[in-house]
Amino acid sequence: QVQLVESGGGLVQPGGSLRLSCAASGSIFSILSLGWYRQAPGKQRELVATITRGGTTKYADSVKGRFAISRSNAKNTMFLQMNSLKPEDTAVYFCNAVDGLYNYWGQGTQVTVSS
Repeated sequence: QVQLVESGGGLVQPGGSLRLSCAASGSIFSILSLGWYRQAPGKQRELVATITRGGTTKYADSVKGRFAISRSNAKNTMFLQMNSLKPEDTAVYFCNAVDGLYNYWGQGTQVTVSS
């Protein structure tokens, strides 16, 4: 079992920045990849970015060049640095971990981009 807890969401003006964190605990040695997903009202949950155990990253086209995913193995924490935020980035952001058998999800953190 893996437990995930997100933090760092909030209200920011367009063009601003936020940094999300995801703290992992439990059977973290089994995690193959970590990622961020988001879900806006009335829309399906979508991939934002992922990072594998080996450090390979992947981004949705809509966030390339603006968002950066990273992790601290020592602190069992993953981050999402979000720059140049747009109103369309408004959503609940979820942390995800995959261990080859299961998908684990955090409770989500709200990000609102509005003036």
